[in-house]
Amino acid sequence: QLQIVESGGGLAQPGGSLRLSCAISGFTLDTQPIGWFRQAPGKEEEGVSYISTSDRRTVYAESVKGRFTISRDNAKNTVYLEMNNLKPEDTAVYYCTVRFSSSIDQAISDELDLRYDHWGQGTQVTVSS
Repeated sequence: QLQIVESGGGLAQPGGSLRLSCAISGFTLDTQPIGWFRQAPGKEEEGVSYISTSDRRTVYAESVKGRFTISRDNAKNTVYLEMNNLKPEDTAVYYCTVRFSSSIDQAISDELDLRYDHWGQGTQVTVSS
């Protein structure tokens, strides 16, 4: 059974950095994009960044381009999100997700499909001075 566990959230000051980790187990990934979406209080979910399982191609939301970097360690079956130059508007619960319903080219814009996609319990990121 596919399991996803996020870690690494916390409190950071504006301009600071955090690194999120996502450990995936129980499933052999094939072509599914893996990545992160976030949800702030009172707002809809927002795709943040994804990495391709097959060729490591990456995609980012415009709001995080140049500040966030996604990577993966196949040996550890873990995906990371390095977040730099954090802004208060980055405050949200960040969820790691395996997208069975989408491709790497559509993952940022496509909404999550409850029937097919999987995600973890989320980790809180708060950016405040």
